[in-house]
Amino acid sequence: MKITIKETQNPAIIKFEFPDFIAYNQNFEFKNIDETKNSPLAQQLFYLPFVKTIYISGNFIAIERFSIVEWDDVKEEVAQQIEDFVANGGKIIVEDENKPKKAAINVYGETTPNPATLKFVVSRMLTKTALEFKNIDETAASPLAKELFKFPYVKEIFIDENYISVSKFEVTSWEEITLELRTFIKQYIENGGTVVEESLIVDQPKQEKQQIKDFDNLDVTSQQIINILEEYVKPAVAADGGNILFDSYDEKEKLVKVILQGSCNGCPSSTFTLKNGIENMLKSMLNDDKIVVEAINP
Repeated sequence: MKITIKETQNPAIIKFEFPDFIAYNQNFEFKNIDETKNSPLAQQLFYLPFVKTIYISGNFIAIERFSIVEWDDVKEEVAQQIEDFVANGGKIIVEDENKPKKAAINVYGETTPNPATLKFVVSRMLTKTALEFKNIDETAASPLAKELFKFPYVKEIFIDENYISVSKFEVTSWEEITLELRTFIKQYIENGGTVVEESLIVDQPKQEKQQIKDFDNLDVTSQQIINILEEYVKPAVAADGGNILFDSYDEKEKLVKVILQGSCNGCPSSTFTLKNGIENMLKSMLNDDKIVVEAINP
């Protein structure tokens, strides 16, 4: 195991990064040796006279120094001490014996037709309601989504049934972040983190048309369109980490408006799918060649 030394914006603090996670869903801050009962490594590091504060989170240990030394003089020795400690079987974090035992789950990543979106499939149900989050302010119903938005490269999140679709900014590649996200999701769920709080889900106007209470109030053609989307289209787009919602049908214009979510939103092939897949299917099944399908994503 090789420790990577990284400087921070604070010259008094330096990070020692591990090749894998060392703390899952927890952040530790130790200001003195008396606080280190959960970390034998932090306890040992406090014997170094220049150590002021120790932070442990994710895949790194950050140490704040007193001004009696400069990091350039001691950082290599500290990194070596950490490597030796771990190599000799030393524990970085000691689990609380009173903490409930975690239930093991499997999480694996699947590519989607959208190169900006990856689908993380979980070996258990996560939610009964499909949810899309454009930013952290929308995550009241999903503590997991809120935590995922703290990764700077996460752009949007979609959660449905047993999977989480994550869309990223272009600043980084999937090769660099897939393991980090997969590990975080796995450990978050295994440690009892809440994925979706069903009681906090707020009905969105764009979803109301698909609710049973509104279905009977729609015209016959709209009902037929919804049934086709539910039976034939949704399973296919869900397999690719996405979702489709019926928005409206204009009888005069023969225009069907839909909302794309998850990997479908912003996907380069979504236009082709709408026109050559969904639109042609509706034309055929409704026996109406004038039908046009349009996505109205914000």
